[in-house]
Amino acid sequence: MKVKINWDRLGITTSVVCAIHCGLLPVILPVLPLFGVNIVHNSLFEWAMIALAFGVGCYSLYHGFITHHHSYRPIIIFLIGFVFLVLKQFFHSQEYIFLSIAVPLIISAHFINIRLCKKNKCSSAHHAH
Repeated sequence: MKVKINWDRLGITTSVVCAIHCGLLPVILPVLPLFGVNIVHNSLFEWAMIALAFGVGCYSLYHGFITHHHSYRPIIIFLIGFVFLVLKQFFHSQEYIFLSIAVPLIISAHFINIRLCKKNKCSSAHHAH
């Protein structure tokens, strides 16, 4: 049995989860540190989420580019978004500004990749290896 993973949708999901983690969790759950839980500004967790988003994005966009559409547009948009995602790690006072730029760009790159694949009559659901 082959498992199909839609890497673009997974990339969109990880971007949304990242945005929720960074944007809403500190507002909704400010009492977590009282219970010894610190995922709000846990650097290791944040870098792991960034690495996951990068890995999923690179695989999905590379596959779409090589196999289907040969357009640099989603890759460029993704990389610009990714730069802002990394910048938020270093400029904490502008974290929400950088995040509000990064997440829509990364999500847009995945949506553009999906649309280009569909336009070229291909599936954006790729086989997991």
